[in-house]
Amino acid sequence: MRVTCPNCGERDRREFYVKGAALARPEADAALDDWHDHVNLRDNLAGETNELWYHEMGCGAWIEVCRNTVSHKVVSTRLASDADLGGKR
Repeated sequence: MRVTCPNCGERDRREFYVKGAALARPEADAALDDWHDHVNLRDNLAGETNELWYHEMGCGAWIEVCRNTVSHKVVSTRLASDADLGGKR
């Protein structure tokens, strides 16, 4: 699989560390149930999903990758700092 880093261009997926789904975090003072849902409950949908990838063997950027979980096709990439994750990380 090839992934396009916004800084470095197209690279092999082995240069990246995949953190998981790109989700908005609850506020620090959110209810325990909100934190439980965020940490433990995930939708596992077939189709396009947004994930956070770290360009470990490259520029060190965090990248939001939109990937199809069925075909593994990378639909789009952008710097995570440019992504709209609800303003939270």
